[in-house]
Formats: sequence, C-alpha cells, structure tokens
Amino acid sequence: MIILMGVPGVGKSSVLDGVKQIKPNYKIVNYGNLMFEMFKKRYGLQKRDEIRKASITRQKAIQKDVALKLSKMDKKNILDTHCSIQTTKGYLPGLPFDLLKKLKVERLILLSATIDEIYNRRKNDCARTREMNKDEIIEHDQMNKAYLAAYSAFTGAPATIILNRDNKLQEAIEKFALLLD
Repeated sequence: MIILMGVPGVGKSSVLDGVKQIKPNYKIVNYGNLMFEMFKKRYGLQKRDEIRKASITRQKAIQKDVALKLSKMDKKNILDTHCSIQTTKGYLPGLPFDLLKKLKVERLILLSATIDEIYNRRKNDCARTREMNKDEIIEHDQMNKAYLAAYSAFTGAPATIILNRDNKLQEAIEKFALLLD
C-alpha cells in the first residue's frame, strides 16, 4: 500500500485525480471517507469535518475498525489520509502503529506546499470547514514531518516529500506517479 498524507488543503485529492489518469491500475482509498461512514453509522455524525471534534476515545475506536478494513486490501491501493489529525485535545496520529503494523506499507508520501498556498486553498474551498490560522497550519505541517519520520522508521518504508506548488500541479502528479511500480 502506498500512503499519501498532508495537511487539509494541500491538494491530495487534486494530485490523486491526476495520478489516477496516469496509473489507472491503482485504487484510491480515502481514509477520511471510511472514518466518516463509520462515524455516521455508529454515532450519527452529519459532517465529515466533525470527526476531529469527536472524543479521542471514539476516534481511536473508529481508527481500529478502519485498520481492519484496510488490512484486507491488496497492494495496488493508494491510501489518501492525514499524517496527523488536529483535535481539540492536540494532535492524534493519523496512522497509529497498531494500524501500520497490519498494513503492507510500500511507501509513505507527504504532500506539502507553502503555508500561504495552503491557506489560500482552504480559504477558497467552500465545501469544507477548516482552520484558517497560519500559525496552526505551520505547526500542523511540522507535526506531519515528525510523524512521517516515525511512520517510516516503524514500517521500514521509504518516506518522500513532494511539493504541490500553485500552478505546478502536473509536476507534483508526475513526481508521485514515478514513485509507483
């Protein structure tokens, strides 16, 4: 399994849409969508962005269920997820070690951009509710880099950081596609 991570608004979905065109044999699996479906069913959540405001206990319980589902998937999957989740109580690992040890991780990729680029993308995305504080975006990006290193050390999978700069989406897509197969 290839795992793509990044802060909300960095452009994971846009990059993966492009990668899917180049590498159609890979299936894209969105971790947040799996979490939301389980939260909705079990706790009646109505909006995906409410997940990070749920209790840590509930988040961890759902993560465990998602891990089980992901562990049954084959290696031609790209997992679209967050390296860490900014909760009301602090940062929660997006990929707890209990989950990672169940997966066959081939590669970890962190998508990044400048703080201003991420801020502007969030500002222009009316479909989602996201934090709009630049200092928090900087902190979250730093936390992600620390988690990326830990995940790589734990799994033994190589870690790569790809920049998704404004007006250079195709470049990010091509760099990602080169890491597959």
